[in-house]
Amino acid sequence: MGDSLYLSLWFPSFDEAEILPRTVGVLRQIPFSPVRGGVTYSAIQPVSWSEPTVLERRFRPGVSPEEAVADVAEFLHDDYAYVFEAYWDLWTPSQAAEKWVLEPSLVRLTAHGLEFEERAAEESGHIQIDFGLDTSFLHEEIEFTSEAERNVRSNVHKLVEFTTKVEKNAGATGRLLWSESEENLAQKLITRLQRSQ
Repeated sequence: MGDSLYLSLWFPSFDEAEILPRTVGVLRQIPFSPVRGGVTYSAIQPVSWSEPTVLERRFRPGVSPEEAVADVAEFLHDDYAYVFEAYWDLWTPSQAAEKWVLEPSLVRLTAHGLEFEERAAEESGHIQIDFGLDTSFLHEEIEFTSEAERNVRSNVHKLVEFTTKVEKNAGATGRLLWSESEENLAQKLITRLQRSQ
């Protein structure tokens, strides 16, 4: 069973007025799926995760990062969290594992105001990105063929390229790629590739 994979980002500052512009900067770096392009969902979470959401919206078709963020702008508070969902394409084996296909995979971004949930931003990141399970980057459940290795490498390359672009283009000064089990993804991938040889 895979572990959830996250990227936590910190910025030099993340005051109330910077939350949404920095969020747009990160959302712009996502290589949106052509099939499910743009931001497809937004939600506003006040004070803590135990509170009901203030607003939830689904966008069909998806909207630009600027439009999605503008939609929540009137609810800007430093004790709120802002959730956005989008899709990017990752290689996935078909059910029979005989053929690989590019499929939209969910990416969930959460921007934490500095006063949200007992200052969760300090630990979880000003912005935290949830990539879902790390199986898309490991596929430990299938036999590693040359095609499987090529496609897993492609998925990992997309992940590395995204984290690099976020740091370079969105102004993040700290980043941490981590999983719930706290195992090192790079080490898990190296181990996986070594087992296939």
